[in-house]
Amino acid sequence: MKTLYLECNMGAAGDMLMAALFDLIEEKDEFLNKMNNLGLPGVRVTADTVEQSGIVGRKIRVIISGAEEGADNEHHHNDINVHIHEHTHDHENINEHSHEHSHMHSNDHIHDSNINSPAHSHKYEHHHSHMHMSDIETLVNKMPVSDNVKQNILKVYNIIAEAESKAHGKPVQQIHFHEVGQLDAVADITGVCILMDILEAEKIIASDINVGSGFVKCAHGMMPVPAPATAEILKDIPIYSNNIEGELCTPTGAALLKVFVSEYGQIPSMITENTGYGMGTKQIQGRVNCVRAFIGRSSEKSDVKNTQQIFDYNINEKSTPVICKLECNIDDMTAEGLSFAKELLMEAGALDVYTIPINMKKNRDGVMLCCLCEPDDEKKIAELIFRHTSTIGIRTELCRRYLLEREIIEMNTEYGKIRMKVAHGASGKKYKPEYDDVAAAAEKYNKTFKEISMKVIEDAERANL
Repeated sequence: MKTLYLECNMGAAGDMLMAALFDLIEEKDEFLNKMNNLGLPGVRVTADTVEQSGIVGRKIRVIISGAEEGADNEHHHNDINVHIHEHTHDHENINEHSHEHSHMHSNDHIHDSNINSPAHSHKYEHHHSHMHMSDIETLVNKMPVSDNVKQNILKVYNIIAEAESKAHGKPVQQIHFHEVGQLDAVADITGVCILMDILEAEKIIASDINVGSGFVKCAHGMMPVPAPATAEILKDIPIYSNNIEGELCTPTGAALLKVFVSEYGQIPSMITENTGYGMGTKQIQGRVNCVRAFIGRSSEKSDVKNTQQIFDYNINEKSTPVICKLECNIDDMTAEGLSFAKELLMEAGALDVYTIPINMKKNRDGVMLCCLCEPDDEKKIAELIFRHTSTIGIRTELCRRYLLEREIIEMNTEYGKIRMKVAHGASGKKYKPEYDDVAAAAEKYNKTFKEISMKVIEDAERANL
């Protein structure tokens, strides 16, 4: 199953998620061209390669009317800026409304490219230009993107609006988005939704979310991290803090995870095909401030059909079937006990079982028990190993498997009928007579095993079977 894993050890913000996914795709120029032709007024999206703590990753920048939003501040201000408007009207002149604004920002400005710093404040020039949800819907519906992308963008906005509404005790209809600051949030959300469409992951899993710690400056004063709306969005999602001060998970990041992620936890057993790094703005000594993304194939039932296929030697690597390898170290079992366990594992459907001599703790001689099986049989095989051996721990991994096309034929030889396995590859054919048939013929005709085996292989090669 094609699986995307998001590692959020430094939280999640919209631009960091977009940069991590952008780092995974091959069609980078096409994606940037698409982003710059969305019809967002004055918006231009660029991608840079940056380095943090010796790790190279991507940084997505959203430029609005020639300037990066919030570029003059320490942090990149491109998350959702939410206002709750309470209006009082001067009815003597209905064209001159006196607006009493209560600016209920979940973080004064909520920041993307996560903050990762103590609470702070900055000057904010108020613009009498705001976007309602209906404005967002109109903007999104005009975008030259697929219906699926449009639906996902609106899901994200609905989650944010409902969270702000619940956190501040106001109807959703009173939620407005500051227009200028909102445009880069639109770009971040749209970019992530487009990239998810390109990657076509069948399953999306994320680590537990690091939310940061401390307090952040809001319109109402100091608020604990995560901010109220973010905390509302993160309900039913596993979160933690490791005392990095500042807001690591933004409302946009949380809402995007809510829409796309189906499971949370450790990275699954998977064969990775590519890794992406989406960098945040803030430099943190000794840490790489990024979202890391892995794309590959995990051990799921949808992969089992691939493991049944037989491929030629000139194989397309992306189609390579996979098998599961289980192994454990044992130094306190008899040879008889191990032999019995190996027989049971083969009877249970293992593809192969073998042991490798190893040297263990206190210079004790031991063996590594290795078992190969179909991914769907992993749990069953692991339970049998635990039951019939002395081990208390098993390592597992998925392995690519290259197979030659093969067939079993029955040959009429001077020693009777002997079955022969014939494998076909770019380098020619390989022949392997069936052990039981050769052993029976050797005993019957008073020949050695080697004599019978070599003779039937020569006959097969001569006949080009």
